[in-house]
Amino acid sequence: MVFNVRESNRSIKTKFPREIREIEHVWIPMSDGTRLSARIWLPIDAEQNPVPAVLEYLPYRKNDFTALRDSIRHPYFAGHGYASIRVDMRGCGDSDGILYDEYLKQEQDDGLEVLTWISQQPWFTGGVGMIGKSWGGFNGLQIAARRHPALKAIITLCSTDDRYADDVHYKGGALLASDMLWWASTMLAYNARPADPAVVGEAWRESWLERLEKTPPFVDEWVRHQRRDEYWKHGSVNENYSDIEVPVFAVGGWADGYTNAIPRMLEGLTGPRKGLIGPWAHEYPEVAVPGPQIGFLQECLRWWDHWLKDVDTGIMEEPMLRAWIQDSVPPETDYTIRPGHWVAESEWPPKDNGQTRYYLGNHQLVEQVESEETVIVSSVQEHGLYAGVYCPFGQPGDLPSDQRIENGLSTVFTSEPLTKPMEILGFPEFTVELESNQKDALLAVRLCDVAPDGSSTRVTWGMLNLTHRNSDEYPEHLELGKKYTVTVRMNAIGHTLPAGHCWQLAVSPTYWPHAWPSPKPVTLTVYKNEKTYLSLPIREPKAIDDELKPFEHPETAAVIEREILREANRTREIRHNTITGVSTLDDFSDEGARRIVHNGVEYGSTNRNVYTIEEGIPLSAKVQCDWTLTVGRGEWQTSLASVSLMTADEDHFYLTNHLIAYEGEKEVFNKIWKTAVPRDFV
Repeated sequence: MVFNVRESNRSIKTKFPREIREIEHVWIPMSDGTRLSARIWLPIDAEQNPVPAVLEYLPYRKNDFTALRDSIRHPYFAGHGYASIRVDMRGCGDSDGILYDEYLKQEQDDGLEVLTWISQQPWFTGGVGMIGKSWGGFNGLQIAARRHPALKAIITLCSTDDRYADDVHYKGGALLASDMLWWASTMLAYNARPADPAVVGEAWRESWLERLEKTPPFVDEWVRHQRRDEYWKHGSVNENYSDIEVPVFAVGGWADGYTNAIPRMLEGLTGPRKGLIGPWAHEYPEVAVPGPQIGFLQECLRWWDHWLKDVDTGIMEEPMLRAWIQDSVPPETDYTIRPGHWVAESEWPPKDNGQTRYYLGNHQLVEQVESEETVIVSSVQEHGLYAGVYCPFGQPGDLPSDQRIENGLSTVFTSEPLTKPMEILGFPEFTVELESNQKDALLAVRLCDVAPDGSSTRVTWGMLNLTHRNSDEYPEHLELGKKYTVTVRMNAIGHTLPAGHCWQLAVSPTYWPHAWPSPKPVTLTVYKNEKTYLSLPIREPKAIDDELKPFEHPETAAVIEREILREANRTREIRHNTITGVSTLDDFSDEGARRIVHNGVEYGSTNRNVYTIEEGIPLSAKVQCDWTLTVGRGEWQTSLASVSLMTADEDHFYLTNHLIAYEGEKEVFNKIWKTAVPRDFV
């Protein structure tokens, strides 16, 4: 995961209403004797004039790996009258213990104890808010559901209410080849980094070796749970939205992998709630790309001031959802700006928004059924290589390429050019009557914007493991020759299709490497009748849109001083061997190396992810994820190398994880984990 902060048109603030001080390291004791490491930014007079608190609770190492991004916003909150607290979770950074998996009850329990500790501090006046992106957004929701009396409001960014439906493990009941192993390999390497001797003393080596030995590869457990069982229900707050009583501000972007949860939470939560969706990737909106960036820290202050200081900032008088409707753009794998406009909805789902249906004609999207014919949709294993990454962070190359490259590998239906613009906001859906020639099959769909020159920009997409057509918890094989009617819900989106452009729907039983392929090549028979249609959520302009106040200009606190030891670099290459039929996606990121000036810590990493498949042979699918990481200071230098591999046959998934650790040039740890897991309707 990349935490580089791209340059954006933001103001750097060094002066605030209240002078601040930073406490670089504090131990927070847990009831079992474990200590969590924290950094705190405070108004300098907070002991005399106590303040509310803002908590960010992460596994990503406050002393080095997130020190840059922490410096952007925590001093900003402190300078406006808050104690801003950044805590490393158990088993991470300088904190004691072992991190055994994501979102365990232990993580929540520790979070509750942190809230109690905050409420006992002399600089605290009452009222804590939690903020977090991704992991921190997840655990903010989960801890809110535990109802600690000190927690008064949360801001959750790029997160989800449903761990099975919307994370890096499964989507539509399909196993995510592109992200499950990558993220597990990432955490295996991240968790293997040692605590800082300058903080924990000579115990660093013993705790490091224990961390290396005891921290498991998370992917083994994730693959053991291929359906939405109790493992995934734990930590999924949509199991009981009413558990969350505190106000929730849910934030994300159309280019992110987690946007779907925002409209779901606006509909499902019962307490005060707000939603904000911009054009952004997986990043905070004051620095995220694609732009435009906004003054998000000012919006956070409006939220905190309202709920933690009882100041009427007007934020709760504004519409429930504010969303960016993207204009049509030519297909590119990286955008600095996505042009568009802000709109608002006073409730979700909006009662006055409509639907438009398109049916399937002769490779066309038509307004009425023209015949009762069928169309054959066949497997092409390399379909999906130009889909971009599953969860973009805003790096060059993250976004989908021109979809004309993919269209020859799928079955495509295109509308007539529009005579006037059409704006959509919400979840496009494809409902289809079909049958399959295999008991296990996948259906992937892409919705694209086709310009008059023929270029095709992917607007949104979705997929469904057809054995999960009735339930993610109780999948059922397909009966050969039997007709089924299923609906694939695509990712939520806001988009304007201009006059002269066409809607395009692409259908396929494969989407590699996002979806792990079905065990055997699949042929779907699609029935072009009244039961098969594309449904688009139409939105007409509203008066409420014109009443929106513009966001303030982006502001941040000053970034900490750091030296660049090695520049970052990204390559993303697709190779196809026309003799063997093997296609390879090779995604390499050198995230560079830095030295943080104030503490001298040096850190860097490289990551290569290779996805390989042979045409016509789905069981040839292979994913390999390699990491190297370094952490050190002066004579204290450590490094790590990991290799993670995933393959499958018709009956099992096979996982191999290899981790090597070095102190200086000396190898101090070398371990291989090998696991075979039966396929379970995947």
